[in-house]
Amino acid sequence: MLKSELPGHLIRHATLRQLQVFEAIVRLGSFTQAAEELFLTQPTVSIQIKKLSDALGMPLFEQIGRKVFPTEVGHELYDTCREILGSLTNLEMKLADLHGLKRGRLRLAVITTAQYLAPSILGEFARKYPHVELSLEVSNYDRVLARLANNDDDLYIIGHVPEQLTDVAVYPFAPNPLVVMARRDHPLVGKRNIPIHRLAREYFLMREPGSGIREATLKLFEQHGMQPKIRMDLGSNEAIKQAVIGGLGIAVLSLHTLSAEGTCGPIALLDVAEFPILRQWHIVHPRRKVLSIVARTFLEFAIQDEARVRAHIDEMMADFQHNLNR
Repeated sequence: MLKSELPGHLIRHATLRQLQVFEAIVRLGSFTQAAEELFLTQPTVSIQIKKLSDALGMPLFEQIGRKVFPTEVGHELYDTCREILGSLTNLEMKLADLHGLKRGRLRLAVITTAQYLAPSILGEFARKYPHVELSLEVSNYDRVLARLANNDDDLYIIGHVPEQLTDVAVYPFAPNPLVVMARRDHPLVGKRNIPIHRLAREYFLMREPGSGIREATLKLFEQHGMQPKIRMDLGSNEAIKQAVIGGLGIAVLSLHTLSAEGTCGPIALLDVAEFPILRQWHIVHPRRKVLSIVARTFLEFAIQDEARVRAHIDEMMADFQHNLNR
């Protein structure tokens, strides 16, 4: 087949469905997961890929152990698929927009702490745009940054924006105060203006190395020439909260982690000097990324929704101060 004949050949022998299946396999790294996402059987997925491979005249995947990886041709095809499917998605949303509707799909990836924030914003967004299909990926900080580098999603919510992230667009949009938490019967609960050196005598429960909250806590202690006594590293905020309730130590976490139970539950806030550490949430995306209509709409919506989020945080802090003054 001559190179000049290839585009016409692909138009005749490849289908958009095959490209969609192929893109899902590469993105998810699995035939099975692609079948589940597209509501297809695994044999159907395999048949579609075989037809696409035959149309190109080259294998698209190689199997190493139980995992499949795209070949060199597969990598080239994947980039093209993302462009084609992205353009079609934008076209579909533009056509829907002309009819006064917001349709399409939004892929949002957030760090684990943002799992207490993102669902409430998505819920408000879904009530306003009920026809938009939503996808939320919750992962640790390093994995979200990897997804950002791979352009796997439309938008990303993170806390701290590292200096090396120079090629991204950054939108600060909501407060993210870090507070000190302890079990309700801890002897420091109810004390006022606790000096930070007093905390150095307590055992701390922390997220894994690389966590933005961990780095902020260690930096504050270093500024005072101290190091916290770390009893345990845990991989999730919920695990830390349960360990605090179990009396294993105190912790510094985002106030958002208490959004459901509030500040009057089994976990209490401590009134510590230099806390809360005031931080912000950020929505980011690759600077050169062309946002879909839905992604742009959500970005604008989230920024406008800051007032509601801030009011909720202010209410929680007011409850804490009220209980402290009783």
